[in-house]
Amino acid sequence: MRTFARVTLTVLAFTVAALALPLALGGITLGASFENRYTARTDGSSPRPVPRAHDPAKPTAVIVVGNQGAVVSDTLAPYEILAASGAFNVYTVAPEARPVTLTGGLDLIPDLGFADLDRLLSSTAPEVVVVPALPDLGEPTTRPVTDWLKRQSSKGALLMSVCNGSGVLASAGLLDGRKATAHWIRIGAFDDEFPTVDWIRGTRYVDDGTIVTTAGILSGIDGALRVTERFAGTEIARKTAETIGWTHYSPGSSPTMAQNTFEAADTVVGFNTAFKWDKPMLGILLTTGIRELELAAVFDTYGQSLAVETTAVGLDGSPIRSRHGLTFAPRGTPAAGDLDRLIVPGADAAARHAADRYSAFSPVYLHSTPGFPFDAVLEDLARTTDAATTRWTARTLEYRPDHLALGGEAWPWKIALRPFGLAVLGLLAAFGIRALYRRRA
Repeated sequence: MRTFARVTLTVLAFTVAALALPLALGGITLGASFENRYTARTDGSSPRPVPRAHDPAKPTAVIVVGNQGAVVSDTLAPYEILAASGAFNVYTVAPEARPVTLTGGLDLIPDLGFADLDRLLSSTAPEVVVVPALPDLGEPTTRPVTDWLKRQSSKGALLMSVCNGSGVLASAGLLDGRKATAHWIRIGAFDDEFPTVDWIRGTRYVDDGTIVTTAGILSGIDGALRVTERFAGTEIARKTAETIGWTHYSPGSSPTMAQNTFEAADTVVGFNTAFKWDKPMLGILLTTGIRELELAAVFDTYGQSLAVETTAVGLDGSPIRSRHGLTFAPRGTPAAGDLDRLIVPGADAAARHAADRYSAFSPVYLHSTPGFPFDAVLEDLARTTDAATTRWTARTLEYRPDHLALGGEAWPWKIALRPFGLAVLGLLAAFGIRALYRRRA
């Protein structure tokens, strides 16, 4: 009996030794992977947005972000669509008019605070309010946003959520008794958390009258085109889809979509988040006149992969203005030793070779050929990481990459072997400690 107990304890001790290093180091890297997505700037800089003319003859659409930030594509994709349509006054708004961090470290300067918007519209509600996914969903810090949304809804605003922005609406009680959708990763949890909502799967958006909800991330494009249809007509929506390079527009109805579920290959994200502790740092160069979707493509594609880190840099560190008038503030200029690659998004930046002064970094001009902005980024991700990571990223974005040439390795084998290497190291340490103990005994 004593022998059996001794053997059991020995097996247990060696099992703990094998798991200790992978769990400890993996847990640290995992936490940092998600924390870094919204890392706020610490320099205290608070530039002002560039003011724009307001046309009282047009309906007003606003994209609301929280004081803790928002998902970058959820915010910028609907913004570009509504602005490119020419049918709306379009603004970004926040509880306070100060810089907020979008996923990947892109600092947006909101056009207006809530009080500023009230003054602009004489306290009437904007016709459209777009709600992206917020990082602090369910936390007290979302209260200023949810209270404001309830007021806008009571005044007759059309609400549109993108991705898990539907959770923000649900937490405000605005989806009770309604049909709605959300990102495939979260919709099951929302089923349990908000049981009074009729959660619909397998659709890119749900139009429930005064509220439109969309599925994950790039489904927000379809939702924004639907809103454009409702205010400006199908022809304007169709032309807007052509302008932004979106070939999946389905007039009058939600495009068909297979409902994603977790697959075995999705374990790649676990390896990237827990064991890729040497993630390369990409500097994303912000240039004046860049399209909002071009910015969203780089920060969200690389960010959703969880295989690289990004930081926004500028030619001289000054704030830049995007194609449709948003203000973004870089966190410095490209510096040797800080960056592994310099990524230059934007067709205009490529055409004028905007980063040639940084030739030492071998700048990568992503959008030098026409196409939907996310395509070039996904192809670059596949070349520099692996196909499995890229397919996971596309599924997270809810974007079909079948037409893309996703080269590179099939799987991140070096990263996948790390936990096993750590387990072997732990076992060797355990055997060493045991041998030393026996020698002394």
